[in-house]
Amino acid sequence: MPDRVYLDWNATAPMRPEVRSACVEAFDLTGNPSSVHGEGRAARRVIEIARARVAALAGAEPANVIFTSGGTEANMLALTPAIEDGGSKQHRDLLLVSAIEHPSVSYGGRFPRHQIGEVPVTAAGVIDLDMLQRMLAPGAHALVSVMLANNETGVIQPISEAAAIVHAAGGLLHVDAVQGPGRIAADMTALGSDLVSLSAHKLGGPKGAGALVLREGLHIADSLIRGGGQERGARAGTENVAAIAGFGAAAEAAAASLVQEAGRMARLRDRLEAGLKARTPDAVIFGADAARLPNTTLFAVPGMKAETAVIAFDLEGVAVSSGAACSSGKVQPSHVLAAMGIGKALARGAVRVSLGHSTTESEVESFLNAWNKLSDSLGKERRGIAA
Repeated sequence: MPDRVYLDWNATAPMRPEVRSACVEAFDLTGNPSSVHGEGRAARRVIEIARARVAALAGAEPANVIFTSGGTEANMLALTPAIEDGGSKQHRDLLLVSAIEHPSVSYGGRFPRHQIGEVPVTAAGVIDLDMLQRMLAPGAHALVSVMLANNETGVIQPISEAAAIVHAAGGLLHVDAVQGPGRIAADMTALGSDLVSLSAHKLGGPKGAGALVLREGLHIADSLIRGGGQERGARAGTENVAAIAGFGAAAEAAAASLVQEAGRMARLRDRLEAGLKARTPDAVIFGADAARLPNTTLFAVPGMKAETAVIAFDLEGVAVSSGAACSSGKVQPSHVLAAMGIGKALARGAVRVSLGHSTTESEVESFLNAWNKLSDSLGKERRGIAA
């Protein structure tokens, strides 16, 4: 499609050139990575190089990286009562998740419903740490899951503070970090997290690859997929060598250019938001009072419907979304905004704009030009209603 502007990077990021090259090279490998002959060892070598690159991105040891089919599977693998820590086989008997988690977390994984609790968030979209502490009884054998940054608002969560609370109560902390890499640091040691989920396509890698990264000493005793014993017994099935190779290349590229790319995205996002507010002063930018990802803007204007706005932008050649792109293309009320106390009428108009490492100033200007046309139409509709 010529002259299209893609501003939906939180849904998926365009593939980086070095990722494409890594995938193409891996397609030429014949061997099964579990085979001991030369062809098999060549495929295995590609996987282990990628494992080391993903581990470096997450601040972990390569042996603690489990490759999966994506972030959703990584979350499902992590959310189990059967997590052994340092040889202890005692099962977790409580799962606490924040109210703004991705559905693959909020559904609770393999915990029974009666063992799942929801931790509220503030009006700014930040987990309520005081409530988290109250919900964790001292000595609780709990697993807590808090995302690194919200996929809709971009609000960054206080992971280090949450980790301190969880660990003081004897629990473990899982972090869905899918939206972080390439935008903010995702070093699990610095964050204090015990388990971290990652997804390749959010940072310019191929779709269909992800990873669960474990702190040293942890072991998932209840595998989701059993069979041939791949991924050190944690995830059976012949590995997707090409996708994993691309994941590794994306992880290396994102880590190498983090500071430069994050700073540039933040400047473009600020320019975009200033243009929005200049044209429509009553536009609401959700999460603006909290630390956010440098690439994400979720906004609404009273009287605007998200589905109408997304279609109008699309007709102008600009791709944006109504929020999370994980519900088969359906425009649904945002549970994130509901948890923040946003009224249904305003939440129904929420539009997400997310930038990436290759977004240009001219693309931001194209978005603002499209918004000028849309806001003119919106203004006429609102004036008609008022009359």
